[in-house]
Amino acid sequence: MPSIEIHQVASGPVSFNYTISTPTSNSAKRIDPKLPTILFFHPVSIPQEEFIVQFGDPKIRQFNLVGVDMRSHGGTKAKVPSDFGQEMATEDMARFMIEMKLPPCHIFALSFGTIVALQLAVSHPEKVLSLFLVSPLGLEEPQVAAEGRQAIHDAWINGWRDGKPHCEELAYSIQGALELCFYDRTLSISKAFLTLVSPTCLKNWGASRLDEYRTITLDLFLNRRPHSVEELRNIKVPVKLIHGMEDVGYTLEYSQEFLQHLHDAGVDASLEAISGASHFGCIEQYAIVNPIFHDFIIQQLEGPIPTLTKAVVSPWESKLKKKGWVKEGNVLDDDSDED
Repeated sequence: MPSIEIHQVASGPVSFNYTISTPTSNSAKRIDPKLPTILFFHPVSIPQEEFIVQFGDPKIRQFNLVGVDMRSHGGTKAKVPSDFGQEMATEDMARFMIEMKLPPCHIFALSFGTIVALQLAVSHPEKVLSLFLVSPLGLEEPQVAAEGRQAIHDAWINGWRDGKPHCEELAYSIQGALELCFYDRTLSISKAFLTLVSPTCLKNWGASRLDEYRTITLDLFLNRRPHSVEELRNIKVPVKLIHGMEDVGYTLEYSQEFLQHLHDAGVDASLEAISGASHFGCIEQYAIVNPIFHDFIIQQLEGPIPTLTKAVVSPWESKLKKKGWVKEGNVLDDDSDED
C-alpha cells in the first residue's frame, strides 16, 4: 500500500500508510474528483483493514473510499509523543487530508475513530460532509470500559516484564480486547484479524515502546475530553450513530445520552441500535449496517447518484483469506475450529 510523508504536524513527522479504492480500482493512486469521498477512521489495535466488508460492498464502492492507518497502527511509521491525545490525532488527519488533496469528506468511523471524527467536525467543520459513527465515544469513558481497558493494558505490560514476550499474559490481553470488540469470537473474520494484527502489535508495542502503547490504548481514552454543547454546535452536518446492543463496554443509554447532547446543540443526529452487534458491529452485522450507511450517504447527495459497480473486491480480501477468513457470498462464515 502507498504511503505519504508529512512533516507539518505538531506531534512529529509521520509516514501515513493509506488505501484508495474507487468503483473501478481496488488500489487507486488518486480519487475520482467526480465522486463523493468517504474517509474511514479505524479503532484502536486494528488498522484500516477493519473496513474490509465496507470496501468490498458494491453499493459503498460507488464512491471514493479512503482508508488510513493512524499513528502506532498498521504500516504507518511515526512516534507517539506522551501527550498525544484527541486533538493531535485529529490534526494528523486534517493534515493528511490536506497533503492528499482530499475534498470535504463523509466520515465513517469506529470506536477510537469516532473520537477523531468528532474532533475533526468540531475543529475543522469545513472538511466534513457527514459523520457515520459506529460505537460512538462522545462522552466520558464509562467505568466498566475504563476498567476493561486498564486490565487489557496491564496484562500487555506484564507480558513484557523482563523485556521478553510472555505468551500467557499477552494472550490474556488480546483475549480481553476480543471480548470488547466481538460478540461472536468464533467468526472466521475475528480470528483472521487476530492473526493479521498480532505480529504488528508485537512490533509496534514491544518492550521498547510500551510507553507509546499506554498512550494510544489507555491514556487517550481515559484522558479524553468530551465536547461541550457549545463546541458541538460547530457540527453543521448530519450525524448517524450506530450502537451494538451486545456491546459489553458501552450501554445503549450511553449512546442515547450522547445523542441528546447532539440534539441540545442543534445537530441533525439520529441513532440506530443493532441487535447481535458488539463494539465492532460494522463487521459482525455489516449486512444491516452497510445499507444504513449507504442510505445515509445517498440522502446527503445533490445531483445524480453514482453508477453502481456490480463486481468489486476489497483491497484486503486476499490478505484476510490467507489469515483464515472464510467468505461465502454475502455471509461472514463461522468456521468451527476453536483455536
